[in-house]
Order: sequence, then C-alpha cells, then structure tokens
Amino acid sequence: MTWIPEAASNLAGKVDGVILVITLISIFFFVLISAVLIYFAVKYRRRRDDEETPYITGSEPLEIIWTVIPSILLILLFVYGFVVYKEMRTPPKDAVDITVTGKQWLWTFDYYNGKKTLNELYVRQNRPVRMIMRADDVLHSFFIPQFRVKQDILPGRYTQLWFTPTKVGTYDLFCAEYCGTGHSQMLAKVIVLSPEAYDIWEKGIGVDEGANVASLPPAELGAKIYKEKGCNACHSIDGSVVIGPSFKGLYGKTGVFEDGSSYTADENYIMKSILEPQEEIVEGFQPVMPSFKGILSDDEVTAVIAYIKTLK
Repeated sequence: MTWIPEAASNLAGKVDGVILVITLISIFFFVLISAVLIYFAVKYRRRRDDEETPYITGSEPLEIIWTVIPSILLILLFVYGFVVYKEMRTPPKDAVDITVTGKQWLWTFDYYNGKKTLNELYVRQNRPVRMIMRADDVLHSFFIPQFRVKQDILPGRYTQLWFTPTKVGTYDLFCAEYCGTGHSQMLAKVIVLSPEAYDIWEKGIGVDEGANVASLPPAELGAKIYKEKGCNACHSIDGSVVIGPSFKGLYGKTGVFEDGSSYTADENYIMKSILEPQEEIVEGFQPVMPSFKGILSDDEVTAVIAYIKTLK
C-alpha cells in the first residue's frame, strides 16, 4: 500500500512529478530556515542582563541572494507546472469523446457508439478519451484520484478533461464538490478494459460479470442494481427517509400525490416512478429524481421491482 493513490493514467506521473518537486523544495527550505533560526537563537541569545543588543544594519549581498534565488525557483516551478497543465488541458486530436452528465446524485455516460451507462464508465486501455461534461442541476466535480484528473461540472455550460488510462482495472470516481444531501453517495466506477475486452463490450456482448448477472434471480439482481446504480443515495431499505421514500414496505403501500390524488405502489406505479419520476410527485417529497429511461433495461426494472417486493 502506497501513501498516494496508484498512478493509472498518462497524466498521473506528470502531476506527481510537479507535486514531488514542490514538496521537496518546501521541505528543503523548511529544514534550512528552521536550522538557521535555531542556530541564530542559540548563538545570539542574551547571556547577561547588562548585555546590549547589537545594532545590525543588514547585508545587501544576503538580501539579493534570498530575493533572487527564490524568485528564480518560483519562475522555474511556474514554467514546469504550466507545461504539465497545458498538456492536461489539451486533448489529442484522436481522443474519443464521452459525454458525462452529473446530477443529484449519480453519473450518466453517453458513448460515441450510442451506448449509455449509469455510474460505470468504460474506457479502453491506452486510448485517449475526452470527457465532455455538464450538470443537470447543481455544481458537481468529476474526480478520479488514480488518474490525477479533476474538473468542476457546471449547469448551463460544458467543461472538459481528458486522460489516457494505462492500466487495466476498476477505479473510483467521486464527486468532489458538495452537491446536496446525497453527495457522499455520488460514487461511480471507471472500468479500464484491455483492447480485446473493450471490443467485446463495445459490441454489446458484455464483459463485466455478464454471465453472472444473467444467472442471478430477479430479486438478487435488483439488490445489485440498487447498490451499483445509485438508488441507495436517495432510497433507504430500513424504513428511514433520505431523499425519497424508503423501499422498505413500499410495495402495496397507498399514499397521496401532491395534487391530492391517491396511488397504490404496485408494479405499474414503481415502473413509472423509475422511468418517469417527474410525472407524479408523492406528497412531502421534492421532484429531484432523474429518469432512468434508456439507462435501465426492462429486465433491470423488473428486477428492481422484485427486490422491492422482498423489503417488507
């Protein structure tokens, strides 16, 4: 285990290099200044009560040295940091575009081939990708520690960042800007696939536990979706109210919409709440849930319903 996250992109080593140089220079001058301070405090301390403090007018050579040397170091650090920053902000022309949407409290990813995923970003090893990002509601921040990339996402405008993943694996993606009650649950995974595995995923065959998921009973698949697709950010399974109604005891429950009409939480109600959540708002709750239409398949919606039925 290292003291910093694993470096898994082409930019990670360069960002680490800038931080390392700044840290080493800071440590060097901290030790030097502290040592000189202690030395002077001991050497020039008052030894007798009647000892007069010497009058020191200064030294022009010393003043020039401690002004010029730090200035040169700052200029060099600026140039070094700017070179790395410019590379981080300039994607290569062959980078593949992926559209990222941040919303309370999940991530959606739209790919060049028409695919769409929720809270799971699939990229190919050693191929540069450019994230074109926007927010649907409030300020979010796209942060992948192992790639050393971070960018705020704003409503009403597009922002971007790019990287080339260099290691196959699964990495954490965080929202690094407080965006409301479910902020800490706004988590996603970046799944870096080998070129061969990515080609299989791109063709729709599925490489991420596809066979295991297909063989899961509906309720177990629903439980998996509940955790991996961000449902747990807003809906508890223990009866407590978070952002939306708890899933515990939801199936078969009766209630009232904001317009005064009543409902019974059967299969059709739950399906409509997943696919068209803004159509009918339950009394006492805010219209903040995004639509999962085009994100969850019919089978996945059915699995979520099956899971909710088990939460009595």
